[in-house]
Amino acid sequence: MRNAALVLGIIAGVIGMAVGFFGYGYTEAIEHFGEIDGLAEQVDNVDRVRLLAVLAPMMAIAGGAMARVRALWGGLLLLGSAAGMYAGFGFNVFTLFPICFAGLAGVLAVAAGKPDEPKAHF
Repeated sequence: MRNAALVLGIIAGVIGMAVGFFGYGYTEAIEHFGEIDGLAEQVDNVDRVRLLAVLAPMMAIAGGAMARVRALWGGLLLLGSAAGMYAGFGFNVFTLFPICFAGLAGVLAVAAGKPDEPKAHF
């Protein structure tokens, strides 16, 4: 379960980075070029989108990397990453996989209470 959490967490982070780059770039482009009525409008909370565009994928990659050795900490980071992506970008076709992968990886990491390795978090 820890290996699955590692792989799913890193995949979620990489896909989340693409979503984050687009989200951050979109807010910058609208700020620089201005809004286009009916086509491109600024988001409600620009600072939240920009902050979560950076933090959520970073938390997913870090949580996935930690999942083998410190499953509880990694799992909490992965669950926080899924919540951050949802809060920053919502649940849509672009965020479907990173949110689901990070959430599943978080659940798997937290559920790995009796691992093959001697370090259990329970």
